[in-house]
Amino acid sequence: MSELTSHLLTVAAVVEETADARSIVFDADFPYAPGQFLTLRVPSDQCGSVARCYSLSSSPYEGGKPQVTVKRTADGYASNWVCDNVSAGSTIEVLPPSGIFTPKSLDADLLLFAGGSGITPVMSILKSALAAGSGRIVLIYANRDESSVIFARELRELADKHPERLTVIHWLESVQGLPSVAQLLTLARPFATYEAFTCGPAPFMKAVTEALKTLGFPRERRHLERFASLGANPFDQAVTAAPDPDGEKAVVELELDGRRHTVDWPVTSKLLDVLLDKGLPAPYSCREGACSACAYRLVSGEVKLLNNEVLDQEDLDEGIRLACQSVPVTSKVEISYE
Repeated sequence: MSELTSHLLTVAAVVEETADARSIVFDADFPYAPGQFLTLRVPSDQCGSVARCYSLSSSPYEGGKPQVTVKRTADGYASNWVCDNVSAGSTIEVLPPSGIFTPKSLDADLLLFAGGSGITPVMSILKSALAAGSGRIVLIYANRDESSVIFARELRELADKHPERLTVIHWLESVQGLPSVAQLLTLARPFATYEAFTCGPAPFMKAVTEALKTLGFPRERRHLERFASLGANPFDQAVTAAPDPDGEKAVVELELDGRRHTVDWPVTSKLLDVLLDKGLPAPYSCREGACSACAYRLVSGEVKLLNNEVLDQEDLDEGIRLACQSVPVTSKVEISYE
């Protein structure tokens, strides 16, 4: 089975963004899309290592080095280890960039919502749109208090540099309380034709989604980034046994990178495993249903998801599925990654 190839990256610098957030700047050059994430291997005395996904906060269009931003969480072993132990000259093993939380066009008008450390992928999108796009950008950024605002200085500088294109609206819980659906709706109403991207704590994303639905945002203009802690370690994945060549098979037709493929799909095998075995460049990261990197759209037929920690009912109703957890139910399935 094809497996992800990891890379050992050297840390060029560590930037203290707030008292509990650090940006890890890598001395590296690799392609990525705004809003994607890296999976880092973090050493552990108990199990050797754990894997954690951290969003890239840099822009591939600004010419700088790639960076991820990590915020401490009270019980977060990996985030605390990174903030306490990583410094310039450290090396970290990472998997290639992944994720689908990225605009199809940087020229679109963008309505960005971020809560706390959810600013990380949103910042990558914002900077990329300013550097390589032409649309207007509105950022609504919620935090506990002024001291917890990640990228505060950089956001001020960008707003000053692009006054005609960028509007930044800060929401501080210490001053205004938690943002309600009604308040978010009022903030978003003038931008009801924009493309919306949201990342932050689950209650915040739920409130934003409800507000956007009330305003009539269609599903294709509402984008959410969700992460769940990885249980398995994608750096140490065992090779799956080959399926029984005489076993029952379905057929999957798919569109990937603009090309059509027809592939036999053993009914006991997960779709991602089958595609990788055929040498097809299907996207993925965690392989356990805890991120959305392998998401595809079900066009026809039926599949079963063995595990799902990131797709909500609306995603499922829209035909979104996870390749790493899909097994066929019908004899013929058609999907699309476009």
